[in-house]
Amino acid sequence: MLIDFFGLGSMGLGMATSLVRAGHEVRGFDPDPARVALFCAQGGSALRQDDTPQADALVSAVLNADQTQAVLFGPQGNAGRLRSGGVIVSCATVSPAFATRMETEAAAQGLSYLDAPISGGAIKAAEGRLSIMASGSPEAFASAAPVLDAMAETVHRLGDHAGPGSAMKAVNQLLAGVHIAAMGEALAFGASQGLDPAQVVKVVSVSAGTSWMFENRAPHVVDGDYTPRSKVDIWLKDLGIVGDIAAASGLPVPISANALAQFRAASAAGLGDEDDAAIAKYFARQGGVTLPGDA
Repeated sequence: MLIDFFGLGSMGLGMATSLVRAGHEVRGFDPDPARVALFCAQGGSALRQDDTPQADALVSAVLNADQTQAVLFGPQGNAGRLRSGGVIVSCATVSPAFATRMETEAAAQGLSYLDAPISGGAIKAAEGRLSIMASGSPEAFASAAPVLDAMAETVHRLGDHAGPGSAMKAVNQLLAGVHIAAMGEALAFGASQGLDPAQVVKVVSVSAGTSWMFENRAPHVVDGDYTPRSKVDIWLKDLGIVGDIAAASGLPVPISANALAQFRAASAAGLGDEDDAAIAKYFARQGGVTLPGDA
């Protein structure tokens, strides 16, 4: 397939490279020229506005709803670069209502739309082993099948229209955000009791209190490495989406709401652009506790 790929960040680069590895011709775009150069060095090519022919698929792995709207139907009209009957695979975390609107706009242009948020992290993205929570028409699934096969280990088919995929991603992000916040609180609490964070990680990782997020993020704290793989500020968006969906349904979500409040406070304290594991530093500082890498 000829695939136009938008968003070559920590997840997108691995996804796009997985498509290249699977034998597809992939033209990539990112606002950062260095990311495009890195993709080209791995076998892809740079997308240019005057490129021809029209692509079979467009994969959007950008940050949020605004960026998704701009990529697909903004001034550049990238959806219009697809051949008639082409498919859009949209991977950003957005609300179900937004995904439904995008599907409607795509259909008006004779295109299929797959609501396909992703999970798994940068390493699995590079290995083509993501989990994709997908919903869309049978035609969208059929057209996107080679794309999904290259990028994902597991594709969850959640419905025959856009929306359920994004709803499921919101469920996942509710848990992920709460678990990261709990990881940070636990490491700060342990340090306040004189425990070595490395020892806390070793013990908890083989005990009942562990989680995937604890095992993935807590080592960042132990290493004092807050290079952003996923930023603190991401959770203002993702847990904000959870809150908005819940409010529209009249459902209280107090635990995730509290986690959102902590991420907001950490961002206001200047940690927004750091790795989301830096929530641990925020908690520790409240109690005068010093964690590795936070002199």
